[in-house]
Formats: sequence, C-alpha cells, structure tokens
Amino acid sequence: MKYQVAIIGGGPAGYTAAETAGKAGLSVVLFEKRNLGGVCLNEGCIPTKTLLYSAKTYDNACHASKYAVSVSEVSFDLSKIIARKQKVVRKLVLGVKGKLTAGNVTIVTGEASVIDKNHVLCGDETYECDNLLLCTGSETFIPPIPGVDTVPYWTHRDALDNKELPKSLAIIGGGVIGMEFASFFNSLGVEVTVIEMLDEILGGMDKELSAMLRAEYAKRGIKFMLDTKVVALSEVASGNGDTQQIQVNYENAEGAGCVIAERLLMSVGRRPVTKGFGLENLNLDKTARGNIQVDGQMQTSVPGVYACGDLTGFSLLAHTAVREAEVAVHAVLGKKDCMSYRAIPGVVYTNPEIAGVGDTEEALQRKGIPYRAVKLPMAYSGRFVAENEGINGMCKLLLAEDDTVLGAHVLGNPASEIITLAGMAVELKLTASEWKKMVFPHPTVGEIFKEAL
Repeated sequence: MKYQVAIIGGGPAGYTAAETAGKAGLSVVLFEKRNLGGVCLNEGCIPTKTLLYSAKTYDNACHASKYAVSVSEVSFDLSKIIARKQKVVRKLVLGVKGKLTAGNVTIVTGEASVIDKNHVLCGDETYECDNLLLCTGSETFIPPIPGVDTVPYWTHRDALDNKELPKSLAIIGGGVIGMEFASFFNSLGVEVTVIEMLDEILGGMDKELSAMLRAEYAKRGIKFMLDTKVVALSEVASGNGDTQQIQVNYENAEGAGCVIAERLLMSVGRRPVTKGFGLENLNLDKTARGNIQVDGQMQTSVPGVYACGDLTGFSLLAHTAVREAEVAVHAVLGKKDCMSYRAIPGVVYTNPEIAGVGDTEEALQRKGIPYRAVKLPMAYSGRFVAENEGINGMCKLLLAEDDTVLGAHVLGNPASEIITLAGMAVELKLTASEWKKMVFPHPTVGEIFKEAL
C-alpha cells in the first residue's frame, strides 16, 4: 500500500509527526519496533519524573514540620513506587495510541528498514511512500572503560525498574540523567557518589547555578568528584565476603583512587541511533560531527526525506523533537514554517529544579557577545518563600547591550513550569522593558522575572 507519509520511530518526534499529518488528512504509516512513546515515555522523561515526584513527596513528608505540620512514621514502599510508575506509563502509551488511531494513522509494529527514499520494508511487506520521516531516537552510550564488560552495571532503564534499594550507588556522569537519579536515590537514603569528568555537573546548564545545586546536594550527603576520569572497573568482594561490589578506579588532580559501591549506574550520555534501519541506503549528507544534515524545514539532502529528533544530534530533548516534527509535517503540507533553536528550554528535575533557556554566560563568552547579568534571589518571590521554607534559589537574566533578553536561568521550584515565560521572551527577542510590561499574576513564582527586570 502507498502512503503520503511514512515515519520510522514512534517516540515524541514520530508520534507527533504522525498525529499532525493524520489530522491534516494525509495517509500515514508509523513503524515502531517496541512501544509507542519511545524512550521518553517508556524509559526516560515520564517514568523518571514519576519516580522523582514520589521521592519529592517523601521529602516533603519528612520535612513537614517546617510548615507546622506533624507527620509520624514516614515511610515509602519502593515496589509500589515502581508499580505506580508503570501504571502512569501504560496510561500515557494508551493515550498516544488513541490519538494516532483518531488521526487514522496506520501503526505497524516491527523493525523497519529503508530500501530507498520511497520504500520501507517491515517484515515481509514493502510500503511505498511519497515522504519519509526518520525519527529513530537515541540510545545509551557506554564508554569503553577498561573492565566495563566484566562488571554488572545499571543503565537508566535498569535503575527505573529496580525494586531493591542498594546501600550505596556510584554514578558515572553528572549530567541531567545522572543528577536526577542521584536526587531520587539520595532522597530514599542511598549513599550516592557522582563521578564527573568535567569541572562542574550539568554541562550546558548555567555553571553558577549548577554549582549552587551541587552544594545543596552535597549538604544532603551526595559525594561529588569533579575533574575525575574513570580508568577501570572491577568486581570486589564485600567486607563480609558474601556479595560482590563494584570498584571504580579513577584519576584526578589529587592522584589515583577508587570508589566502592554496591551498584553502578552508567550515565555519560546518549547518542543518535543511526544503524539498523537502512540509513546507509539514502546516502544523506552529514554535518562535521557526523550527524544528519537538515535544513530549516528538517529536510535532509535527499528531497522528501526528513530527519527529526535525536537523530539530528542537535538537541536530544523530547520537546525539541516535537517541534521539529511539526515543522517537518508543515513542510510536507506546503505550510510556511522554520525550525528555531533560539529558545530551547533545558530542565533538570531535581529538588530543587534547575532550568534555563537561551544562552548561558559561558556560551556568550565563547561567542564574544557583550552582555550583562542580572541576578536576584528567589526569596524576592512571595510565593516561593511561602512554599520553600529554608530553601535558597536564584534567578539570572542575561541581557544584551540593547537590553534584549538573551537567556534566563532559574534554580528553585517550580523552575520547569516558569521557564517557558522566559523562553517566549528569548524567542520573540523582547527587551527587558517590553517584557516588563507583561502583567504577571500575583502571587506566582514566575513574578521573579518581573522583579529582576
């Protein structure tokens, strides 16, 4: 059968493209070899946030006395936390399927392989298409550390389904995924050590606020080892000899050493999936970094072939993938649209949260762009003070010489919910005076932006 649009991959980019195209009246076939929703919905964004919310609720109960509330015998049940996570995922996967069905999208479960720009093979059947969208996502990157093949370790997928708390956990990588799991396990009483090769956690986020978040978690007992390279992994017997533990050998400015933990989580990043679906048959142009080259409409060097989401290697974030998918389908429909990366929010769902949009100070300095930074403690927001007893936070705005908003960065709950306000200011290139004319509801944490301007 022939379709106007064929999509490989059912993650945020794939299912958004399918739903958008289907609603527009195009005939669409979507190929997904696992579950609809991709990594984000099944083993990434949604399940991790579900776990983190349980941990946050437990934290709040443990510290309820700060709000004049007495809670006795606070406890948690990890198996029930995991079960709730699975329930949430199932519900949302069914929701995605329902939307696609309503849009008359044909869903094919199986491994699809590209024959050429107009033909896709899945199982024993060949599907013809006018337009091909590649939305294959990304996969966990496991670094070639000596000994990695000889020790048991968790990826994020394993950590999400674990029903027994380890006494200690070593996390290799202090990025977004590493810090979110560090936050979760620390809240539940696990001894956590984060080993990061860079000089600060959360590379790409505002460095000053990242350091503040690290300091907060250090007070809660997490041990951070920065500027530290892992050089070897091995198994060693525990003190009583009954069980095996993981030994992480490292090197840093202070010399060589090791961390011994009951469990090891690998969290050094992800890389685009480029193999296993016939990509080589399209002979697409690549960027200097080896990613798929696309234009402003997400079209590759081959007319009628589009790449969206993690496959482009630009921004391995679900919300970026969603917008890229919309742009690609609009191109197929002949609608004028263009992808903009000026204001892609980044969020880390620790407690407190940290979020940023637009340029960081470090990025502006690398680009040689003059700017001024405006900083304001989150305590200037009445709502924040009312809901965050004893917790510090910071709002930082970066303004150009003409006061155009170049970036905004927030440490403090709910940074994830208010960062969109700043994102719109960055995307629309508002000046500080223009943004300040907007009426912010009171009392809200988002008012911190108006206070800072």
